[in-house]
Formats: sequence, structure tokens, C-alpha cells
Amino acid sequence: MDIQVGDILKMKKKHPCGSAEWEVLRIGADFRLKCAGCGHQIMISRPKAEKSIRGITRPGAGDGSIS
Repeated sequence: MDIQVGDILKMKKKHPCGSAEWEVLRIGADFRLKCAGCGHQIMISRPKAEKSIRGITRPGAGDGSIS
């Protein structure tokens, strides 16, 4: 998957705050994600993150949705 820092990921499950969107802060063997709803940050392994992604939005690219 082509995921870059700054992308917004829509995940299968929602965070307890109710938001399903996460901003990518760091990429590598694992991802650092920030919840778009409450700002909570998590580290998640790359395979687990890639498995639970429903869509990717690139800021500044118009619609830019990739499914």
C-alpha cells in the first residue's frame, strides 16, 4: 500500500470517541496514527493497520480517495 505521512486513513472499526478517521504521523515497520476526533495517538504494526484500512484520503489532492 502507498501510505504517506499526512494521509487520512478510514479504518474498519471506530475509536471509542466515535471517529473512524486517523491521520498518519509516522510510517515504517509500524505506524503512528492520530485520531481525527479526539487527538489520541497510537502506534500500530504495519500489517495490522493495512488489514483494517477501508480508504485513504490525501489532503490537497481534491477528492483523492483511494479504496
